[in-house]
This record gives sequence, C-alpha cells and structure tokens, in this order.
Amino acid sequence: MQLSPELLLRAYAVGIFPMAESRSAQEIHWIDPDRRGILPLHGVHVPRRLKRRLRSDEFQVSCDTAFGEVIRACAQPARGRKETWINPTIERLYVGLHDMGFAHSIETWRDGRLCGGLYGVALGAAFFGESMFHRVSDASKVALVYLVACLRKSGFQLLDTQFETPHLRQFGVVEIRREDYRQRLARAVRKPAQLDCELSRDELNAFLDSCR
Repeated sequence: MQLSPELLLRAYAVGIFPMAESRSAQEIHWIDPDRRGILPLHGVHVPRRLKRRLRSDEFQVSCDTAFGEVIRACAQPARGRKETWINPTIERLYVGLHDMGFAHSIETWRDGRLCGGLYGVALGAAFFGESMFHRVSDASKVALVYLVACLRKSGFQLLDTQFETPHLRQFGVVEIRREDYRQRLARAVRKPAQLDCELSRDELNAFLDSCR
C-alpha cells in the first residue's frame, strides 16, 4: 500500500504509528506497543526551575511558524542519539500532514534563533507527540509545557507520547495497557477540537499555577 498522509491519519485513529530504524533506512515499520506512554493533561508536573524560565522572557514560543525546520532538527543526531527514526519518507509525510492542517510544531526561540521545539499530529481531541529537539538547555521542555497548556485550553483529551522514558517521566508521563489506550483514543478522536496556540501571559501563568 502506498504511504500517504491520509494513510497515516487512518493508522493514528486506530493506535498505530510509523518509524524507521535509522535516518538512512528505506523501510517503514508500523508500531503498536503493548504499553503506551501518555501524559495526563491534568496531571502534568512542571519543576520549579522550569516554571521560572517559562514565566521569564528568556524564550519566545510560537506555533507552526517553522515546521520544516523543527522536523529536520528532530531528524538530526544529538548527544546520546547517533541515529533517529525520522527518515526522508517520514519527513515528507509529516510535512504533508502539516500542509493539510493535522501536524503541528511548537518552536522556542532565543534572540531570534530557533533553539528547540517539538512536532506532532492532532486528530480530533487527541494529540500524538512525535519528536522534540533542543539546542539550548530546557528549550524543548519549554515547548512541551507550552503544548500541554494549549491542549488543555483547546479541550483536548489525550496526549500520546508513544513511550514512557526517564526524560518524560519527570513531567508525569505514565504507561497504560494497549486496551486502555485504544478506549481512550476512540473517545478522543470522536470529539472535535481545534488546537489554539495563542496563550496570553495570564493564561500561561494560571496554567503553571495549576501544575504540581
């Protein structure tokens, strides 16, 4: 079957996502983990130090202004990660989803330079986080917290992180069984939602105050 952005959307709707074994790999594998990582939108933990950085003017945060740059940065090797699962085919497909309005990026900037960010897919009231990167300490963490604030404001029900990792666990990510995930997913994709990434300073501060 020919890979297309439309096929990706059908896969996400039933709980499957694509990965390549490396940047140079030609083959795409469909992944359906026994246990799935999710970040409960009303159970996120934000460390105090990160809250201070979010409340400051150190970083400027934007949405969907540099999607191509973000996915290319996520596809590059980084410290502790010689290979990524984002090959050129996956990059092309997600740019297509972005052009269709389903894939989104959150970017963090400092002094006019892109220093971190993440991208993912929105389908109904579910958001599927795909990858993140940083060139400055905490830049990707700022993007993640900002995303959660936007998802809550927009009425989303599910933030899928694919896997639970030590990095994500500090924010409250937990693992749930595949059956539980599919039930939550089915409810979320049926609910209409539109991602609104315009956060006022008051809205961001209120969100941070509500976090553990």
